[in-house]
Amino acid sequence: MAAPAVFDWFEYQGNDPLPQAGAGEFNNPILTGFYPDPSITRVGDDYYIVTSTFSYFPGLPIWHSRDLVSWKQIGNAISRPTQLDFKKLGLSRGVFAPTIEHRNGTFYIANTCVDCGGNFVITAKNPAGPWSDPIWQPEVDGIDPSIFFDDDGRAWMLNNGAPTEKPRYEGHRAIWIQEFDVRTNKTFGPRTLLVNGGVDISKKPIWIEGPNIYKKDGWYYLSAAEGGTAEGHSQVALRSKNVTGPYTPWEGNPYLTQRDLPRDRKSPITSAGHADLVQLPDGSWWASFLAVRPYEGDFYNTGRETFLMPVSWAEGWPRITRPGETIPYVLKRPNLRPSGTAANGRRERVREEFNGQALPLDWMMMRNPRERWYSLSGGALQLTPRPVGLGDFANPSMVGRRQQHMYATASTSVRFNPAASGDKAGLTALQNDEYWYLLSVARGSAGPEVRLERRAGPNDPASGTVLASAPLSTGAGTPVQLRIRARGGAYDFEYAIRGGRWQTLAANQDGKILSTKTAGGFVGTVFGLYAYSPGKTAKVPGERG
Repeated sequence: MAAPAVFDWFEYQGNDPLPQAGAGEFNNPILTGFYPDPSITRVGDDYYIVTSTFSYFPGLPIWHSRDLVSWKQIGNAISRPTQLDFKKLGLSRGVFAPTIEHRNGTFYIANTCVDCGGNFVITAKNPAGPWSDPIWQPEVDGIDPSIFFDDDGRAWMLNNGAPTEKPRYEGHRAIWIQEFDVRTNKTFGPRTLLVNGGVDISKKPIWIEGPNIYKKDGWYYLSAAEGGTAEGHSQVALRSKNVTGPYTPWEGNPYLTQRDLPRDRKSPITSAGHADLVQLPDGSWWASFLAVRPYEGDFYNTGRETFLMPVSWAEGWPRITRPGETIPYVLKRPNLRPSGTAANGRRERVREEFNGQALPLDWMMMRNPRERWYSLSGGALQLTPRPVGLGDFANPSMVGRRQQHMYATASTSVRFNPAASGDKAGLTALQNDEYWYLLSVARGSAGPEVRLERRAGPNDPASGTVLASAPLSTGAGTPVQLRIRARGGAYDFEYAIRGGRWQTLAANQDGKILSTKTAGGFVGTVFGLYAYSPGKTAKVPGERG
């Protein structure tokens, strides 16, 4: 029986060579790393953001701010394994594009569990949670639901769904609206088609999605993403005097995009879209949206991140970027009193000593846990090695946090006795089940060793391929330090014994396998702590069952 793997600490450092905000300014992105599809709402002087997590658990992180710049995670809306079941779904399935709203003391999140139930609503009195179990919306198909509360007391649900006709081309979708009953938290009445295909169907626009409605100066503004979430991503606006339409598109669309810029520009920000607007007390408007920071071409490992920009209004229409305008890395702060430091900056160092009662809110695992396989005790994290691997489309003994910088380092100290062949525990850099690196203390043919394994696609073995190894002449349970360095598209893997000199096991490994361009999907790289054993395992202290 494999004894638990004991991790004494974990440290993350990031340092991106980008412009740094000065007095009265802030850095973009406001949430670095894999925080896509941001939805924002204001309640008095408080602002809240929720983002997608797909098949990671816990899901749907809730962030709070009072100045739109300094954000603190206060909870996760999907915090109980019983709320949703991600089964054996790919990591880029699960919960897509949540939207958050508030009305009369209740917070609402509308969301889709792709391949795991469809569209649903959850509610809470406190945005930090707990949130309710899902209230399913069987009449609403497709994805990307959002709720609009009109000033006449009525509420409406929008979503991306199939068009009324046979799709004319790949990516031909539609935007629908239906009334929403806040007493039952369900839709009712007729469904109405608002947009067929996009702002100009003759040009075959693809993937109209992420709809939101805002009311301003007597107009209903329908804002939606168009063009897919890659480099062709954009945001478009339409308006109507009636909530159910008809809606007329703005001739100046899109009002946010970076697809019209040269690809070889320095330090590009690309794929911008999926915006959500919010009005400040002074009457100004701002937008949160997703975009990415590639290190080369369309290669990025940090996933889709959350950005912030002001919204200007001219001749009755919103504008975030003008044609040919780049999204800036540094902007003037909103007209709000500063309330703290930014959650994620250009340079960051976070050290977790595992002294608390629970893991930090930003730590995640792959899919819902079916049993308790980790514990925090004695200032350490203990993981039960189980016969569930990183490539098994399941819930392995792995917890981790996002890579948030192009240039980043993750390190840990592990005490583990790989008693039998196949036993291993260590540090992973993972994009999904089919693309990952694992640096571990493992059992080799001659005894304990430090080992580097990789899976670089679905045709590779699910257990990975050994790239490098070195014998460990240490006693069982001796601390071994492990470190992964990310340098854009290159990753280095190092180890040290008893706090001694760092030794390189493998350098300049292909980091592009951890990019969305190579691995596909919508998530970003996660640095995780992991334990595995193919045989019977010992339980961690306090484990039941």
